[in-house]
Amino acid sequence: MSSKMYTKYIDVMSSKTVKTALYVEVTERLRSMVAGGVLKPGSWIDEQKLSEKLGVSRTPFREAIRILASEGILRVEPRKGCYVTELTDHDLNDIFPLMAILEGRCAYEAAQKANVTEIKSLESMHEKLKKHADEKNIDDYFMTNQKIHEAIQTLASNEWLTNMVNDLRRILNLSRHRSLHHKGRIEESCQEHLSIFAALKSGDAAEAERLMKTHILRQREVLKFLQTPEMLAV
Repeated sequence: MSSKMYTKYIDVMSSKTVKTALYVEVTERLRSMVAGGVLKPGSWIDEQKLSEKLGVSRTPFREAIRILASEGILRVEPRKGCYVTELTDHDLNDIFPLMAILEGRCAYEAAQKANVTEIKSLESMHEKLKKHADEKNIDDYFMTNQKIHEAIQTLASNEWLTNMVNDLRRILNLSRHRSLHHKGRIEESCQEHLSIFAALKSGDAAEAERLMKTHILRQREVLKFLQTPEMLAV
């Protein structure tokens, strides 16, 4: 291969890499917007306006839409456009118990496998979580909470478990953020996490599993309460 052809080949491959990285970045940004409630469940995706806001062309934006639709986070309706998925009560009743079992198992295995250094790192994350709860900073609390769940999942070091949890977490992020707006829930959630951490720190796998299951199912209870006529009328 001549030097000219080689240079052209490198340029083409570099261009493909940039395009690939761009749609991946757009996918993550859109996923964060959905998880953070910027793009609300049931809302229509204005492709032109949103792609301009993100500073990208239609090609990487549409690829990101395709990926998120395949994950169930977005839904595409022929001749109507793209919408953020809105979970029904039936969906939530099906998903939350499964998530409780899976995340409970993560906590169980994490308690068995975590070393002193890893527990120390987790402790630092819980200190940040409590700070956000005390300040009633819902957005930062939500993000730190996510990192803690992911950290426990990593400590479990179970690839099969990780894949299943990730798939369900992407869907449940459509509703989890909302539960923190219920009065007193952010403080309650924080205390639940501190109790889980205490079990992890002491190496009590069974207790860590039990507390994590309770924590996940409590989120479902709060979401149900927020849908009662009394709360919807507020």
